Amino acid sequence: MLASILASGLAVGAIYALIGITYNTMFSTSRVMSFTAGQLGMLGGVLGSLFTLRLGLAWPLGLLLTLACGALVGIVTEFVAVRPVLKSLDQHLYVLSTLALALMIQQVTAIGWSTEPQPFPRLLGGFGETILDEKFWLPVAACLLVVVGLELLYRRTLIGHAFLAVAEDNFAARALGLPERRLRVTSYALAGGIGALAGYAGGELLLAFFANGPHLNFYGFIPVALGGLGNNRGALIGGLVLGLFQQTANFVVGGIFASVAVFTLFIVVLLAAPQGLLGSAQARRV
Repeated sequence: MLASILASGLAVGAIYALIGITYNTMFSTSRVMSFTAGQLGMLGGVLGSLFTLRLGLAWPLGLLLTLACGALVGIVTEFVAVRPVLKSLDQHLYVLSTLALALMIQQVTAIGWSTEPQPFPRLLGGFGETILDEKFWLPVAACLLVVVGLELLYRRTLIGHAFLAVAEDNFAARALGLPERRLRVTSYALAGGIGALAGYAGGELLLAFFANGPHLNFYGFIPVALGGLGNNRGALIGGLVLGLFQQTANFVVGGIFASVAVFTLFIVVLLAAPQGLLGSAQARRV
């Protein structure tokens, strides 16, 4: 039982961490918390099932098509729900614009796909229904791959340095001649691919279900709050801790009380460290 809790907790936590990294990637170049992150995870499962199970494509091709569609949705998010808001004096309107787009994506998926959970295909086979099953280790492997890949991108490449410059001070980056808009679009495409990967890697756990979006939106935001906004390593740790805590609470108290336990942990951590456990307080000139 302990091994099962650990395996499922790490797997679910890795999915939450990937959604948290999706939040961070979009926020870094726009200072906007786009609430389409959970919908991207939902689309990863739905499109993965569509390409791999219904259309019968090989899973590597299905994965590439799913990531490409996720990147496209990320670009559409920047153009439709983010860019108009950044031109407005009241930039907090992104809460409404991104939520509206998220609801549109969810309803279109329900109409075009199904309102019932649909199966997600097995990709690699192997160990069967044990703690070594692919549904437990695939999300963890995908999450670690994304975190390492982003660290290499940000630290070792020119475009990664440009991303960091825009994230640090977009006005100064623009004054230095960096193409801030193109970098923002690129970061949203990257975030779309990461969100879709979360849904694809966790498809066997979450299934292909249109209602996964709001669930992932909320639980994917908690690692961001726990680990510190913009901190991908913090999101990784926060997601894994959340997943383990949630699965333990499901086993100990079960049902609605597990959600209450998660909310309680979330509030206690925010009261103790409003900037997140691994975040740093922001200095503000007054």
